[in-house]
Amino acid sequence: MLVKIYGSAVFGVEAQTIVVEVNIDKGIGYYLVGLPDNAIKESNYRIAAALQNNGYRIPGKRITINMAPADLRKEGSAYDLTLALGILAASNQIKSESIESYIIMGELSLDGSLQPIKGALPIAIKARQEGFKGFILPKENAKEAAVVDGLDVYGVENISEVIDYFDKGKLLSPTKVDTRTEFYKHLNFPEFDFSDVKGQESIKRCMEIAAAGGHNVILIGPPGAGKTMLAKRLPSILPPMTLHEALETTKIHSVVGKLKNVGLMSQRPFRSPHHTISSAALVGGGSYPQPGEISLSHNGVLFLDELPEFERRVLEVMRQPMEDREVTIARAKFSVTYPSSFMLVASMNPSPSGYFNDPDAPLTSSPSEMKRYLDKISGPLLDRIDIHVEVAPVPFEKLSGNSKGETSGDIRKRVITAREIQTLRFSSFKNVHYNAQMNTKQIRKFCVLGNSSNDLLKKAMVRLNLSARAYDRILKLARTIADLENVEDISSNHISEAIQYRSLDRDGWLG
Repeated sequence: MLVKIYGSAVFGVEAQTIVVEVNIDKGIGYYLVGLPDNAIKESNYRIAAALQNNGYRIPGKRITINMAPADLRKEGSAYDLTLALGILAASNQIKSESIESYIIMGELSLDGSLQPIKGALPIAIKARQEGFKGFILPKENAKEAAVVDGLDVYGVENISEVIDYFDKGKLLSPTKVDTRTEFYKHLNFPEFDFSDVKGQESIKRCMEIAAAGGHNVILIGPPGAGKTMLAKRLPSILPPMTLHEALETTKIHSVVGKLKNVGLMSQRPFRSPHHTISSAALVGGGSYPQPGEISLSHNGVLFLDELPEFERRVLEVMRQPMEDREVTIARAKFSVTYPSSFMLVASMNPSPSGYFNDPDAPLTSSPSEMKRYLDKISGPLLDRIDIHVEVAPVPFEKLSGNSKGETSGDIRKRVITAREIQTLRFSSFKNVHYNAQMNTKQIRKFCVLGNSSNDLLKKAMVRLNLSARAYDRILKLARTIADLENVEDISSNHISEAIQYRSLDRDGWLG
């Protein structure tokens, strides 16, 4: 008897329906075709034990299973439940009248219980698009998939529940999630707050500008100056995620299996990979491509602590994704694209010892050591970082004081207002939402300078020996500073403040 049952495969952040054809005929043998990987080939052992422990069996006949389309590579153990039910239906151990109306996925334990799968959200979206009645999957993934309305999502704990549903008509309770209510209910304020940071008022101002315009930042200072503390608090002043951003971000984290009993992610991600990370782990890749840290940071912050300690080759692969805000991973037979629109926050010491230009420093570095250290960061990568700011240690008087600084909530209000101005400004542009995304043409249109501002910028370029790449960055920053003050014209005050945030472009740093 031939039975068709449906599963799904995830490529990138999109799903594709897989037709599992199970045919049982005279003879003996178990044949699984359609480019399955080793995890799928081993499924017959898990299926046999799970069925036996629940009062069923794999028939001693010739079983042929085809996973179509046959030229598409399938991976993972999430097809266990699909294959098991297909075998039961094809051998007439359960009824199969309505089984074709569902997407069925789940990894089986030997006792028949179900383990969570990856990519439940994109699979649910695809199931709704193709008109399936429902989606049966492990209970731990049910809330994630139930975000998709118009599709019945059934979370189950054991294969016996699914068998009883199809064979005995025992009802399953669909998981219901009100997407908007779920999203806004968990839209809590981040745990880290700028009011915890003693002193560093100028750096807080710099972080506010970065958040308001979506600018990438590099913090340069000695150990213990507070670079990491400041970076961890940046998400607390970013605008809250929109529902669309939350869905995008949740899909990516769903693909890598990082969601457990979660409907929608409501907080912007903050990712901080170790400096030993590989290029594939950072931008994505592998034999079966998976999103990397830059995609897991989508709509959030990617923090690279001690930037020169990362391999230069690893850092260089970020350049194109930072420009395009997406990363494409190509293989011989297919390619996948992951979104990667993130804010980069990097930190570094000013020298290998960490105490450059400090007269009381316990360690010093020679000029050659300094050059080797700073050369680990390429000019093209720095070209994509708008703000370079020096972080000085906080004096003891401020550290020991009881005064509290401005809260993240107060700063966030100003950031949101500035972002609203930019949203209105770029409403006619498809892929531009905030100032950091402006191209040269848009800079010329929206960053017009008066005579005094133009003269000031010209003098700074000559006197400080600023590089040509600094020119556009200064204009973008000045535009954001003006937006924070809710003024249309860029003044000389805005230009002078923006110039301060280009430390590494000055002669004497990286040349």
